Amino acid sequence: MNKIKIVICEDMEEIQNYFKMIIAREHDMEVIGTASSFETACNTVLDTKPDIVLMDVQMDTDMAGVDAIKYIKDRMKEVKIIVLTIHEEDEILFKAYSAGAVDFITKTNSIVDILNSIRNVYNNNISLRPEIAQKIIGEFSRLRNEHSSMVYTLNIISKLTSSELEILKAFYNGKSNRQVAKERCVEEVTVRSQINRILKKFSKSNIKEVVTLLKELRIFDLY
Repeated sequence: MNKIKIVICEDMEEIQNYFKMIIAREHDMEVIGTASSFETACNTVLDTKPDIVLMDVQMDTDMAGVDAIKYIKDRMKEVKIIVLTIHEEDEILFKAYSAGAVDFITKTNSIVDILNSIRNVYNNNISLRPEIAQKIIGEFSRLRNEHSSMVYTLNIISKLTSSELEILKAFYNGKSNRQVAKERCVEEVTVRSQINRILKKFSKSNIKEVVTLLKELRIFDLY
């Protein structure tokens, strides 16, 4: 079986070693290179040609990771880059997505979440794509009200599980609970349980409110 080839770009040795350790335990992954600066990140990725790059934003400069993402993607469009971050700062993440990143990992995420992100990105099972991040940037200066903005909504969508995202798309397309349950081969109670989790993340009382918000912002136009 081909392993997922990964390069870790992180300037803090203990964090770099932590990611190397958890990846080394996985039968389907291997670390083929590491870097701790803009220059070494670019050179290492271009030399080793990994499947996935874990890219810290702040290395030798505050935006070294974003600059490295753009440099690498201009030369290797096929490589998939996941941002490593401590704080989920909107502006930095938007710049990283615009440069070509396809997902982000908070360094304090659980091991399961980290590994899931790597596998999902490798398998093209990605909820938030660079095109959507570009849309966020275009909307950022215009949309001020966080709870009705593209920024706020896409931040929530990026945190949905793959299953929750597919269910949300189904309701967006006019499906009923019964239809969704039949299509997914589950009981309606399972669908209702997932709806409740979606509503909690959106802080809404019913799924119609969520769908209305998504339609107003034309969220799924790029999906």
